Amino acid sequence: MFLDEPLTFLDIKHQIDFLKKVRTFADASDVVTVGVVHDLNLAVRFADHIVLLDKGRIVAEGAPMKVLTADRIREVFAVEATFVSAPDSTVHLVFE
Repeated sequence: MFLDEPLTFLDIKHQIDFLKKVRTFADASDVVTVGVVHDLNLAVRFADHIVLLDKGRIVAEGAPMKVLTADRIREVFAVEATFVSAPDSTVHLVFE
């Protein structure tokens, strides 16, 4: 399944609900899902594998927390990122 910015125009509740459904569907052994999202927090929460692009070139790819480092976020997006651990063992990114 290919999803090109499927979260556009959805409020956050519906974005999360939608990605939970995609995650459940994608957990089947015979399903591959590729999606484009711009919200790094949602990408970290729901993706198994991330490809980080900058000006059309691949900067890094792999597991979300290996790809989305403070240095890479600074390099690609020109913002500082702080990683905050959540009680559910996920990580939230806060940007300055």
